[in-house]
Amino acid sequence: MVTWILLALVIYYVGVFLPGLFLLPNIGIMSYLGSRDADPDPSVHQARAQRATRNFQENLAPFLGLGVLALVVPNANMDQAVLGAQLFVLARLVYIPLYLFAVPVARSVAYTVGFVGLIKMGLALI
Repeated sequence: MVTWILLALVIYYVGVFLPGLFLLPNIGIMSYLGSRDADPDPSVHQARAQRATRNFQENLAPFLGLGVLALVVPNANMDQAVLGAQLFVLARLVYIPLYLFAVPVARSVAYTVGFVGLIKMGLALI
């Protein structure tokens, strides 16, 4: 379980820095390193990266909470919890590029698979 929690955090931080990678070519390194009080409107890909990151933020807290609970709740079904964590993390890994490239149905499927992973993790606690 700990491995999957750490992988989720790595993917999350990649997502946090992703919008900046789309901004950097537009404003240059010196402006990027400054206060950036007057950033331009985000490009299409930068805006998508920001939305994908916000979506991940909304889903990361329940994932982390369920993951920690699976580790501490006596009699938790750890196999089911780990399977749920795997589904969540792998779905999130696929979700970000699908969001960046605006793949509508597959993106929704990836989100749903990740959500099913959260449900499996929750059910593992009862």
